[in-house]
Amino acid sequence: MSLALGPAPVPSSATGLVTAEAVALDLRPARLGSRAIALMIDILVQAALAGVLMLVAGVIMAVLPEKLVDDALSATVWRVLVVAVLLAYPTIVETRTNGRSVGKTAMGLRVIREDGGPIGVRQAFTRALIGFTLEWPGLLLPFLTWAGSLAIMIGSDRGRRLGDLAAGTLVVHERRPLPFRYVPGMPADLAPWAAAADLSAVDDELAGAVRHYLSRAQELAEPASSALLQSLAVEVGARVTPPPPSGTPPWLFLCAVLAERRRRYAAQLAAGRLVTERLLPGFGRRPLYPSIPPVRRAAPSS
Repeated sequence: MSLALGPAPVPSSATGLVTAEAVALDLRPARLGSRAIALMIDILVQAALAGVLMLVAGVIMAVLPEKLVDDALSATVWRVLVVAVLLAYPTIVETRTNGRSVGKTAMGLRVIREDGGPIGVRQAFTRALIGFTLEWPGLLLPFLTWAGSLAIMIGSDRGRRLGDLAAGTLVVHERRPLPFRYVPGMPADLAPWAAAADLSAVDDELAGAVRHYLSRAQELAEPASSALLQSLAVEVGARVTPPPPSGTPPWLFLCAVLAERRRRYAAQLAAGRLVTERLLPGFGRRPLYPSIPPVRRAAPSS
């Protein structure tokens, strides 16, 4: 009788986000450092955009009749440019890119809703409006609101600023470093047995101890290495049914258990990624290399 792996525990999420399907989104909140660098990049982009718009506005005003160009028109154009660069631009960009401005894209960040979904026009506009008035450039009470906003972000457990609190959003890392971990391969002779074995009693703590031993076995001296191998094999064997085939070496037995747990976890992870892809289309995907057209052979010279 084949026993399947029992239900896996819901993985913990650094952001505490859980979807309606009870899937925890394992996302890492962005803190002050990465967000400050992203903001500086966005400021440079906005400054370049402001320069281009001012140049265009200057050319247009230069060709207008002199009687139409006065101080009122100049002041109006200036206010329109400020609103376009500091309010309309970030709203349009974050809405069209699902929360990724130029700076956030460069730093691997993204704005999402508190429920894990992509932001819309309302969230993007609220974030831009709060930044415009209180945070950056903070036209109302500058310096004072800057200090308050910085204190709120540092004190937030998820690194949220005033705009995030008002809009119901947070900024997370799309890319995260993956530490190197030794993953033994599946012994070919034990693959059929492992596929039908019940591994639900082998918890993460025990699996981590086995993985740690297998990755450092060459560094351990005898007889301590053999004694630890036997001890782990006995403990894992007591939690796995049915037992491995008679005569299976303890090393291969532990490798088979870890490889099978990894295979089953990968299947569960793939299912979770389908949910994430449905909620956040394109989340975490970034081409490593640009597409290169195929090289055609030159026609032989006659």
